[in-house]
Amino acid sequence: MSEEINDQQMLRYSRQIMLDDIDIAGQQTLMAATVLVVGAGGLGCPVAMYLASAGVGKLIIADDDQVELSNLQRQIGHGEQDLRKLKVASLEETLRDINPEVQIETIHRRLQGDSLSATVAKVDMVVDASDNFKTRFALNAACVVEQKPLISGAAIRMEGQVTAFDPRLEHSPCYRCLYSEQEHEDSSCSSNGVLAPLVGIIGSLQAFEAIKLLVGFGESLVGRLLIFDGKYLEWRELKISRDPKCPICGDFNGA
Repeated sequence: MSEEINDQQMLRYSRQIMLDDIDIAGQQTLMAATVLVVGAGGLGCPVAMYLASAGVGKLIIADDDQVELSNLQRQIGHGEQDLRKLKVASLEETLRDINPEVQIETIHRRLQGDSLSATVAKVDMVVDASDNFKTRFALNAACVVEQKPLISGAAIRMEGQVTAFDPRLEHSPCYRCLYSEQEHEDSSCSSNGVLAPLVGIIGSLQAFEAIKLLVGFGESLVGRLLIFDGKYLEWRELKISRDPKCPICGDFNGA
């Protein structure tokens, strides 16, 4: 159901509404949308902040962590005054300052099992801004079952990547088509380090891709993996194919 736009909203979102690919109808679609953002850290902060400023109607933010001093170098939704606060509570305050019209729901726990499935089922899209493979695999499986688009991003050291999966499309791969659960390395920033602007670049792209898929314009990243080398400011694109033998979305699962 589309949301009616009042005069104040017309002014707030005027620069987006001016775009032919969005217009009033696209803005109404954004205002009626619900997006789950998993992670309120380096990626989750810019994702949520840009989706809120763009007028996405409801954001559900899930994270089980607290704000620490080492987070402030890159997690721009938090400040020194937020130390020891729940990350979801700190980010909620930031989002309300950016756009008080957006509905915010916070979940201070790691989503898993039935809780994860139920949450994914009630949203229009999921943005994976987590920092560990276990969460990424679980989110992917839930999105395939519930037939919800998933925007995936990762950033470490000076390298990042972003892609999209859409199980509603017959040709779309899933995250498990790209990565084996048995073959991955420790991807945490605490173990490997990360340059601050990198998470802003990747998180902003995730938000951009989310808006594209919600409104329905341009060419999506489904089937394409963008890889960013920050040290040399180079982008590469890899094609991703759906694996018919994938244990999550493969043919034998009826996908």
